Amino acid sequence: MSDRDRTATPPRIGIDRPGSFSRAVFHERHPTLIANLVDDHPYPPRLRSRLEALLAESLDAAVPPEVPTGPNTAFWTAQIAERAGSPWSALPFLWAESYFYRRLLDAVEHFDPVSAWGGVDPFAPQKRAQLDGPEIRDDLDAYTGLEGEGRRRALLHASLWGNQADLGFRTNNDAASRNAPTGEVVADDTDAVWDLLDRPGDRPVIVVADNAGRELTADLALIDALLETGPVELHLKPHPYFVSDATGQDVLATLDALESHRRPQVRALAERLRDALRTGRLRMTAHGFYVLPTTYRGLPADLRADFAAARLVILKGDLNYRRLVGDREWDPATPFDQVVDYFPGPVAALRTAKSDLAVGIDPARLAELEADEPDWRTSGTHAVIQLHRPRP
Repeated sequence: MSDRDRTATPPRIGIDRPGSFSRAVFHERHPTLIANLVDDHPYPPRLRSRLEALLAESLDAAVPPEVPTGPNTAFWTAQIAERAGSPWSALPFLWAESYFYRRLLDAVEHFDPVSAWGGVDPFAPQKRAQLDGPEIRDDLDAYTGLEGEGRRRALLHASLWGNQADLGFRTNNDAASRNAPTGEVVADDTDAVWDLLDRPGDRPVIVVADNAGRELTADLALIDALLETGPVELHLKPHPYFVSDATGQDVLATLDALESHRRPQVRALAERLRDALRTGRLRMTAHGFYVLPTTYRGLPADLRADFAAARLVILKGDLNYRRLVGDREWDPATPFDQVVDYFPGPVAALRTAKSDLAVGIDPARLAELEADEPDWRTSGTHAVIQLHRPRP
């Protein structure tokens, strides 16, 4: 593909291309997800029926005109008016996946203030099982045992590979459940990231979290190191979104787990983080933008200002990557800087590859990957750490 072709905006990724990751999400992952929810909760017949109806509709029907309950009503009203009557199979993947989870929360009455199920996180049992698992205890032993020159690099990579523990990805991926967090970083700007972070100052580093559980634990260990050079903001989802997306409640549950760890070094980590929250050096914040099917090109003014004022914005995970580069059929050799040059400040993407898109891959390495590991984009065994710094 020519450089000129790479500058063109490719089409959005859809959900009905045979053999695609996006189709597998709807036809393989979502049925398992719904079955897991029914097993995890004693939902009454009306809620089980709603979940089953949503699944059937998403596989073989059209978008209805009704707007699901919950926040951002004006946004969803406009979006659904535009797409009502369209078959799910014709929807853009990013929009359809987000809409599915919004409908799921509606089906279990998460936003209903007079329902006994109102406010209940439908994914809490899965999050709790991972938080209580032996893997996290082993992770924490490793994080707090790091010393010397390579400590921060190791923590950055631990935060990167923590994304392998994404519960949504593991829903229908047995190999991911067995594998330890490891793999190949096919585009690695680690040194450039730390070069920027090594400049202490009052401007915050913003970490936009992805998943609870093992990933959030790794993120908190990294944040502990980042606090050595300045303030940090941890951006979270305002309510449950995709299966294991992290909320403020998940952060507090994670700190509780750290405080009950057998090793004093881990308990000390939890106390440092709690102290940072108390003093404001670490600030937790949530924003409705993070639970909408929009890309970072459509940042609201307040988030754009926050990002522009940050020393660095670290975007975690596959969904944030899709929103950063646009959920489109990119030529993977398209330069990362070229795709994200709209961003209002320095941004680093820490992403384990678990969907079809990719950018910024060296053409020679790309040819090897396509020949030797054709599923490298979706297997969760390859990753990127990519940095964009705006031109002065």
